[in-house]
Amino acid sequence: MITLDKHEAKKRLKMSNPWHLLATGFGSGLSPVVPGTMGSLAAIPFWYLMSFLPPDIYSLLVMFGICIGVYLCHRTAKDMGLHDHGSIVWDEFIGMWITLMAIPVNSWQWVLAGFVIFRILDMWKPWPIRWFDRNVHGGMGIMIDDIVAGIISAGILYYAGHHLAL
Repeated sequence: MITLDKHEAKKRLKMSNPWHLLATGFGSGLSPVVPGTMGSLAAIPFWYLMSFLPPDIYSLLVMFGICIGVYLCHRTAKDMGLHDHGSIVWDEFIGMWITLMAIPVNSWQWVLAGFVIFRILDMWKPWPIRWFDRNVHGGMGIMIDDIVAGIISAGILYYAGHHLAL
């Protein structure tokens, strides 16, 4: 892949391309400030709609989102000429959806807690998140650190909701 500077790469995005539209979280990743955080925020209304689904259907939808995400993130990064450009936020969508699977009560306080925990882990990238971020490449490389951050965030939320008096 030819590596372009991040501004030139962003110019190669075409919102008329459905892969680019999804990869940028319906344009939320095009925010000039904290695009990952904007993508995570944009994932919440979709999560809210998905939260009405039976848990097995919700899980299947997240797994489908992961599968399609590996391709669309790879394709978009290749089209942009830059691996894991900040505007690619489909991985944040998936990470948030995984995180919010574990909230004990559907309330804005738990959604906010999930959002904060996920964003901290996604930005800080403690082990093992950092290991996956550095060692897995391509579309799966773009996705995997957010999947792992989502799983850890879900574990923290689950533990807090079921074992702590909050």
